[in-house]
Amino acid sequence: MRPRTLRNALATLTAVLAAAGSLTAAGPAAAQERPPGNDCSPAVSLTGFSDALDKTTHDDTYVGNLSALARDRRGSLAALSDRSSLFRLDARTLKPQGVLPLADENGAPLDAEGLVVSRDGTYLVSSETEPSVRRYSRTGRILDRLPVPDALRTAPAGRAQANGSFEGLTLLSGGRTLIASMEYPLAGDPAGLVRFQTWQRTGRGDFRLGAQYTYRTDPGLGVSEVTATPDGRLLVLERGFTSGVGNTVRLHLADHRADHVADHRADHVADHRADRRGATLGKTLLADLADCPSLGATAKQPQPNPLLDNFEGMAVTGRSRGRLDVLIVSDDNQNAAQTTRFLRLRVRT
Repeated sequence: MRPRTLRNALATLTAVLAAAGSLTAAGPAAAQERPPGNDCSPAVSLTGFSDALDKTTHDDTYVGNLSALARDRRGSLAALSDRSSLFRLDARTLKPQGVLPLADENGAPLDAEGLVVSRDGTYLVSSETEPSVRRYSRTGRILDRLPVPDALRTAPAGRAQANGSFEGLTLLSGGRTLIASMEYPLAGDPAGLVRFQTWQRTGRGDFRLGAQYTYRTDPGLGVSEVTATPDGRLLVLERGFTSGVGNTVRLHLADHRADHVADHRADHVADHRADRRGATLGKTLLADLADCPSLGATAKQPQPNPLLDNFEGMAVTGRSRGRLDVLIVSDDNQNAAQTTRFLRLRVRT
């Protein structure tokens, strides 16, 4: 989905209209001052990017609108389109190997935004239309639909903003706790304070509602993705957009292990209550992606850094020498001015 406009204008830089091709490794740094080498920050380095799937098709299906990534079977990745297509990609080359159409109970397409591949091979998929979380078989058959608190439903049924609910989805490493992140605050909640809803897997394999947390975004940004780390913390991708200026994309590290805000019957979250109870998750900025080297990337619209686009999906793909290998993908909204771009990051948490 296209992010909300940032309130604070940034300096406008016009990028060159072009399209990059295959996976690109180290290259020239961007013109503005940046950390040395391929570092975006002391905690994050950029190891490559790829535009190879931009404006392509597979089995007559448009490969784009990608909103989520997840590790799938050995050697493959699952990439979810918000137009109800689930792609299987080669983890190394990113080449599509298959596509699975998804639908709701009535056969209608989903505004699919979050994706988890369970250990049993089933898919957990969040949609921000209702919002909802459904569990699908490997063949795309609906197996289950998880309960959602009334307050988190899209208005007028609840207090969530249209196109502002379950944007991220992740399963903690133990396989028992599922977390969905709202993109924007509920009506009546403090500005910048978004909800993280959890579910707990039961012994029967289904999920029941669990604790609810809050997370405070940087001013003007929303949460576009949340991904669990192997040690039980959360990588949180925050994103915003300013017309004529471009995207802001920041990677944070958060810890969900805090007193929960309230149970699923809670109504409004008072700012003073959340602060007093310590229920808002603490976070640490790992990197502002505008500070990454551009590696020769080009942009189709103005961007603070031509590497940037509408980054919306993220997955931890491996570990190497104490760092996490993280893959991030942008949602091009099937728009000629945007790019389907993958970034490979190495992250020290």
